[in-house]
Amino acid sequence: MFDTKIAIVLRNNLQSWQTLNVTAFLMSGITGQNPDITGEAYKDRAGNLYNALSIQPIIVLSANDEAISTIHRRTLERGITASLFIEEMFATGHDAANRAVFAEYAPDDARVVGIAIRADKKIVDKITKGATMHR
Repeated sequence: MFDTKIAIVLRNNLQSWQTLNVTAFLMSGITGQNPDITGEAYKDRAGNLYNALSIQPIIVLSANDEAISTIHRRTLERGITASLFIEEMFATGHDAANRAVFAEYAPDDARVVGIAIRADKKIVDKITKGATMHR
């Protein structure tokens, strides 16, 4: 049904609140980069309107430190624009602070806790090789 795939890969040692927080932030980046994946608003039987949601399924995966670093490197090597969340962003409180702390790191020293990509299905599968279904 879809030529593309959305995958979110989370480091496997995050606390529950961190997993949920990072997933939400990463998906907002995918949606911002790809506004065409947002469908129509939802309406219930009573006529109440609700926000539109993604028209495309999203797979959430888990990986250890080494695998998530490899996945990060693969996205860069293939020129895929990704949403990335690094560990230091947990200590900030707003977007400007997130971007400032993010800018202090390069791919070789970033402590990645989550990455999200949307690309051709086969490319996403190759990039995320080594990650497993999140539990």
